[in-house]
Amino acid sequence: MPSTFSAPTRNLDVVTLHEILRLRQDVFVVEQECAYPDIDGRDLEPGTVQFWAGSGSVDATLRLLRESDGTERIGRVATAAHARGKGLGAALMTAAIAESRSERIAINAQAHLGEWYGQFGFERSGDDFLEDAIPHTPMVRTR
Repeated sequence: MPSTFSAPTRNLDVVTLHEILRLRQDVFVVEQECAYPDIDGRDLEPGTVQFWAGSGSVDATLRLLRESDGTERIGRVATAAHARGKGLGAALMTAAIAESRSERIAINAQAHLGEWYGQFGFERSGDDFLEDAIPHTPMVRTR
């Protein structure tokens, strides 16, 4: 299994944070052509944990948020094009689920990835919706 790393955003060194934000920009804003405010303030909330994997650079990332109702939320799951298919995303999902302290973890999955998230125990929890012109499926994992 690939090596994964995690830390609260506030504890990250500036280079790692830059690489995480760069990767998210490369995947979501540039590759998927979605102009949206990726730096939304949630990364700096108390309890937000960044996860990443890579050899010498950040090749995959996600964040784990703690919501006010006790639910946790996984989001900003991204893998660099050159690193896809190597298990980095799966390793990060496994690490984030293991780190979770909540009975419920939510995710808004891009609809074409619903089956992939299903392998981690996520199930559809509502109707599909469009976010930045991309179909998404709300999903929840319950312990």
